[in-house]
Amino acid sequence: MAEHTSSSITIEATSAQVMAVIADFDRYPEWTGEVKQAEVLEKDEQGRAAKVRLVLDAGAIKDDHTLNYSWPAENVVAWSLHKSQMLRQLDGSYSLAPVAGGKHTEVTYQLTVDVKIPMLGMIKRKAEKVIIDRALDGLKKRVESGLAS
Repeated sequence: MAEHTSSSITIEATSAQVMAVIADFDRYPEWTGEVKQAEVLEKDEQGRAAKVRLVLDAGAIKDDHTLNYSWPAENVVAWSLHKSQMLRQLDGSYSLAPVAGGKHTEVTYQLTVDVKIPMLGMIKRKAEKVIIDRALDGLKKRVESGLAS
């Protein structure tokens, strides 16, 4: 049974600035520690990524997988697993909430991972937490450094 893990961080930037970095999949290998390659395979009618291939190396979880992306609200992006070598489930989302009058953004990352091979729940949750924390830290550093442009 898959359980989700989530965490939040506040970034000193507008929601639009944060979402611009999140939506720029081609540059993920530059700031996410786990994503070694990223390739947008399909886009939706608004030109946003709809299907993305990612090569992931997150310690206990190494995989080449494809995710389906949806953009259900202006400040939300969600994904679900399309195809994977190692994973049975990989569902997640970034939800952005303006704070400090819109000058800062609280980013909540939620992730559910289920692997095809047997893995203790404690190890899987630890891997999820590592993925989330590194992604949020990398996102914060990327956005706040101004390298997003």
